[in-house]
Amino acid sequence: MFRSLKPYQLLVDVVVAGLFAAIALPLEIQYTDPLNGFSFGLLSAVVMTLLLAAALAVRRLSPGIALGVAWLAAIAQMSFGRPPGVADVAIFAVLYATAAYGTQRVFWLGFASSFLGAVVITVYLAIGPYFGSGSGVTWSTIPIALAVLVAAGFALLLSWTVGALVRTSLRARENRRAQERAEAEAVVEQERVRIARDMHDVVAHSLAVVIAQADGALYAIASAASTAGEAGVSRPSDPSVATATLATISTTARTALADVRLLLTQLRHSQADGPQPTLADLEALYAQVRAAGVDLRVDVDPAPSGEPPTGVQLAVYRILQEALTNALRHGDGGTVDVRLAWHPARVELEVGNGVAEPAAPPAAGHGVIGMRERAQLVGGSLAATAEGARFVVRASLPIGAAT
Repeated sequence: MFRSLKPYQLLVDVVVAGLFAAIALPLEIQYTDPLNGFSFGLLSAVVMTLLLAAALAVRRLSPGIALGVAWLAAIAQMSFGRPPGVADVAIFAVLYATAAYGTQRVFWLGFASSFLGAVVITVYLAIGPYFGSGSGVTWSTIPIALAVLVAAGFALLLSWTVGALVRTSLRARENRRAQERAEAEAVVEQERVRIARDMHDVVAHSLAVVIAQADGALYAIASAASTAGEAGVSRPSDPSVATATLATISTTARTALADVRLLLTQLRHSQADGPQPTLADLEALYAQVRAAGVDLRVDVDPAPSGEPPTGVQLAVYRILQEALTNALRHGDGGTVDVRLAWHPARVELEVGNGVAEPAAPPAAGHGVIGMRERAQLVGGSLAATAEGARFVVRASLPIGAAT
């Protein structure tokens, strides 16, 4: 029955209704039925104007209640014997609201009220003294009554029709927004699927190596212990401790591998293998960008002191790939600067390029979301901001101790 409105919308409707009452009431009071006296005319003007102002105040909050209050005001107006006045303008706004914001039932009740209201107005005026004869419907007043019926029906239906057109426009806008949200969610899901595929390969490979090394160490220690026992050589360390430790590593790694595969299968819905880019593939990426006609400048200082973790290499490659793709799509064709700083505990990455317009590359686009997820997946952070005429992507990724 009640629609959800923002506080400022409710305030606007109440203020508009108050201004309407303040303007319409003095004009309605000017009409005083000479047969009933001024006091009766004042009472009828106040009651009718306040009812129509109330309908105007709740027309968007509850179009059904507004329509009912408007009909109550019309009945009161006819009961007091008042002719159409300035306050009746509120009826058009109520009919508009029933078509634009009402439920399906209120929508069609407003449509029916347009026809019924035109008939009621015509009959009320025809049987009253407002056609000039004072004797009701006559052959001479029939043309006037028909003209009133057509004019009233046209005016009331016009208000309802405008509301129906607005209703159609609002629904089309909501459908577009829903479609845009669905497309955005689909893009994010595709990016997550790609991340899941990449991380599956990286983690599965790493854990498989750990398992192989642990199994090999177990075999080597067992062989060494057996040889030492046969030769009667004293060992400086207890092989059973190392054996138990490596057995724990092997069991834990196997369990983690099974859990990771299960979680990533649920995330991406399907298994798909793909090549994993590393730092060695960055030169090929730079060559592709330069082949597209971009003046690419790369600065690596300091260089990595060892072999960074595979996950970090993958994240750096994917972030650079997306940032350079955005530079190609949204850049002004000028210089693109890439800076990599490999510190002992972290790697700092920065990509900056000029843009044709300051707001051209959206800071919350799907590519930026994907890069941020890449950084967060390895425990890092990423920021993409417009700095004047340049768009800059900065990321900081923890790498631990390079091997």
